[in-house]
Amino acid sequence: MKNASIITGSTLGGAEYVGDHIADLLEEMDFTTDIHNQPNLDEIDNSSLWIVVVSTHGAGDYPDNIKPFIQQLIENNTSISKVKFAIVAIGDSSYDTFCAAGKSLQNTLLKLGATEEFPLLEIDVTQHSIPEEPAELWLKEYIC
Repeated sequence: MKNASIITGSTLGGAEYVGDHIADLLEEMDFTTDIHNQPNLDEIDNSSLWIVVVSTHGAGDYPDNIKPFIQQLIENNTSISKVKFAIVAIGDSSYDTFCAAGKSLQNTLLKLGATEEFPLLEIDVTQHSIPEEPAELWLKEYIC
């Protein structure tokens, strides 16, 4: 059985809803999942597929709940070269920092040696009032 770790960075809960929906879909596809809404690097399996769902907050910033995880990644002295990941970035295209948190995390993970399994998905909340829908289409395109 395949394993996926859903890691969320959310200010108002939207990324958590998307993460929950992705977890449900993956379980239907015979994955085991664990959800990390207060992610801690020490609690996340490096051999699982990391699916990070992150919204952009403020001027391109990470939401508060994921900042300690990002700091752990940057300060981590162990290799994450075995990590395979995919990022769902949620943002508002009316801002010039559209999906900046997701793009920044993508760059951080790549610099640390992780492998991007699926291309970054950018969800524009001005176009998709229900962000779970494009996330579901993206997931089914790459998992099935």
